[in-house]
Amino acid sequence: MNKPLQPRIVTDYPHKVREIEHMWVPMPDGVRLSAKVWLPEDAEDHPVPVILEYIPYRKRDGTRPRDDTMHPWWAGHGYAAVRLDIRGTGESEGLITDEYTAQELQDGFDAIAWLAAQPWCSGSVGMTGISWGGFNGLQIAALRPPALKAIVTLCSTDDRYADDVHFMGGTITLDNWFWGAGFFQFMARSADPEIQGERWREQWRERLEQWEPVASTIWLQHQRRDAYWKHGSVCENHDDITCAVYAAGGWEDGYSNAIPRLLANLKGPKKGLVGPWGHKYPHIGVPGPAIDWMHESLKWWDHWLKGIDNGIMEEPQYRVWMREPSVPDAMLQMAEGRWVSEPSWPSPRIGARSWSLLADGNAPVTVKARQTVGSTGGNWCPYGLGGTSPDLAVDQSEDDGRSLVFETGALDERFEFMGQGVVKLKVSVDKPQAFLAVRLVDVAPDGTAARVTYQLLNLTHRNDHEHLDAIPVGQPMDVEVRLNDMAWSFPAGHRVRVSISTAYWPVIWPSPEAVALTVHACDLTLPERTPQGDDGGDPFGPPEMATPTARTVVTPGRSARTVTRDLITGETITDQIEDHGTWRFDAIDLECSESLNVQYRIKDDDPLSALARWDATSTRKREGWDIKVKSSYTVRATKENFIVDAELETWDEGKPFFHRTWSHTVPRDGV
Repeated sequence: MNKPLQPRIVTDYPHKVREIEHMWVPMPDGVRLSAKVWLPEDAEDHPVPVILEYIPYRKRDGTRPRDDTMHPWWAGHGYAAVRLDIRGTGESEGLITDEYTAQELQDGFDAIAWLAAQPWCSGSVGMTGISWGGFNGLQIAALRPPALKAIVTLCSTDDRYADDVHFMGGTITLDNWFWGAGFFQFMARSADPEIQGERWREQWRERLEQWEPVASTIWLQHQRRDAYWKHGSVCENHDDITCAVYAAGGWEDGYSNAIPRLLANLKGPKKGLVGPWGHKYPHIGVPGPAIDWMHESLKWWDHWLKGIDNGIMEEPQYRVWMREPSVPDAMLQMAEGRWVSEPSWPSPRIGARSWSLLADGNAPVTVKARQTVGSTGGNWCPYGLGGTSPDLAVDQSEDDGRSLVFETGALDERFEFMGQGVVKLKVSVDKPQAFLAVRLVDVAPDGTAARVTYQLLNLTHRNDHEHLDAIPVGQPMDVEVRLNDMAWSFPAGHRVRVSISTAYWPVIWPSPEAVALTVHACDLTLPERTPQGDDGGDPFGPPEMATPTARTVVTPGRSARTVTRDLITGETITDQIEDHGTWRFDAIDLECSESLNVQYRIKDDDPLSALARWDATSTRKREGWDIKVKSSYTVRATKENFIVDAELETWDEGKPFFHRTWSHTVPRDGV
C-alpha cells in the first residue's frame, strides 16, 4: 500500500516565536522542575494561554525531536507551549519513585498555578500529552486546578488496572515487563551538566542509589485491583473531572477503549477521536492516514482557552476510522477504511446483531493448551513505527489452527460494527487456574484471517478484579468477555470468526499449568452500525508540523522481530530488536544512542518454561559528559512464584560509576 503522507513542514506563523531552552519552575518544597518554553515574542506585552505537556521522558535529549515539531507550532499560533520534566527526571531536581504518584500530581497542580501567574500567561492553562502525559492530564484534571480549562489526552486510560499496560482481563501482560524494563532504563540516566552544573554527578548517584526495578518491587506486589491501582484511575469517579476533555487515540494502540468510555461517563464538555494508528500522535500516525492534528488541536485550544466561537463543539462528538479488512501486515503503513462519526456516544443509532456459534446442548468441543498460541498476535501496544518495527498482528491462521474456532457462514451482505462486542461462553476447564484469549477474526473468501479485536480473561477474575473466585474444575461456568472497542466492516462473502485459547504468548504470561478447555456454548453480539450518508471524506486535511530537530545520524538504527522454533527441544524463541542507532543533536552538540534487545522463550507443552529478558543500553556524549547506562531484566516463574532478576550498570568517562543487582521472588496471586 501507499506510504503515509509526510507532514508538511511549516516555518511561517502568525506570531514570531521565542524559544527558552531551560526555565526553572519552583515547587513549594523548594525542588525545581526544568521546563523548555516556546512563546510568542510579544507575550509579555500581550499575555497568552499556556499549553503544558508534563512527562518524564527528558525534554533535553529524549522527546526533543517530537517536541520541536509541535510546541513551536502552537507558540506560533499564539500560545506559550511548555514541556516540563517530572520531578527526578531529565534536568528536574528531586527523585522519582513510580508512575503517577501523589507527589507527581501535586507538582503538576502547583506547576499550573505557577505558570498561570507568569506575566506572559493570560491565566488560562491547557494540558496535553500522549501516554504518560495523557494519563496525568486526566489525573490532574480530577484535582481541578483553577487555571486548568481544558485537556487533550491521547493514548491514555481512565482505568490503571483493567485497561493499562500492566494487566488485561486479570492476566499480566508481557508489555508490563517491556515497559517496566524501559522505565528502569530511562530513569537511570543523568541530568545534562550544561543545566545541572557541577553537581550533576552527585545528583546522578543519588538517583541511582534510590532507584528500584518498580515492575517487581511495586507493580507485581499488586496483582488485583486494589487501592494502588485505584489511585490515578479517574474511572473511580469520572465526575471529578469538570474541565473540557478531548480524548484521542488509535485502533492499533493499546488504549483505545478509554475514549468511548470517557465520552459515556464524563458530564462536562468532551470530544473523542480514534484513527487507525498505533501509539502515536495523529499527525504522524501509522498505520495511516495521518491527519492535520495540529489544526484540530488548535481549534480546541482556541475555543476553550481563548473563548473563540469556532464551531468545534457543534461538530460530531465522536469520530472514528471505520476499518476495512486488508492483508494482515506486521508493518502495515496505510489502513483501508473511511471516517465515520456519531453526534453523541453512546449513540442511539447503534443496534446489535447476534450469532449463536455453538448452541448450549450441542456437542461440546475441547482443546488442550499449546503455549505458543499468540505468536501471530503482535505486541500488546504497537508503537506505530510503520516500516521500521514489525509489531502488529499478522494472519491468524496459525494461531486459529491451534485454538477452538467458531464462525458464521459467508455473510450475504456487508456488515459493519462500531463499539464493544460481547462473547458469551459456557466453558469448563481441568485446572484451578485458567485464562481465556478470545479473538474476533475476519475470514476472507481466500482464507486470509485478520484479527479484528480481542480480549483476555483470567477465569478467577470472571466476576470482578478485586476478589478471586475459585474455578469449579470440570464444571461448566457462564462467562462474558467484552472485547476491545473497534469499528470494522465485514464485506459480503466474509465470515465472522471467534477463536478461543487458554494461552496467548507473548502477549500475556501463561497460567501455572497447561489447561484443557471445553466450550459448551458460544454466542457473539456485535454493535451494528448502519452506514450513514455523511460517512467518508476527509474532515481533517493533510498533516503539518513545525521544523523537526536538526540531527546528524552517526550510525543508523535497525529493528527486527523473528520467531524461531527448535524442533529438538520444542522451544519457540521470539527475538525483538529496537536499535535506534547513534545520532547527534546539533543545537546542543550531544551524541546519543539507544538500543533494546528482547527475547521471549517458551516450550509448547510447558508454561513454566516461559522466560523473558530485556537488555537495554543508552549513551550520552559531548566534551565533559560521557555516560553509559546498561540494564537487564529477566522474568521467569514457578507454579507458585514469579522470579525477577535485574541488573543496572553505569559508566562515567568509560570508568565504572555504579553497579547493582536485584533478585525478587514474588508469590503469584491468581496470575
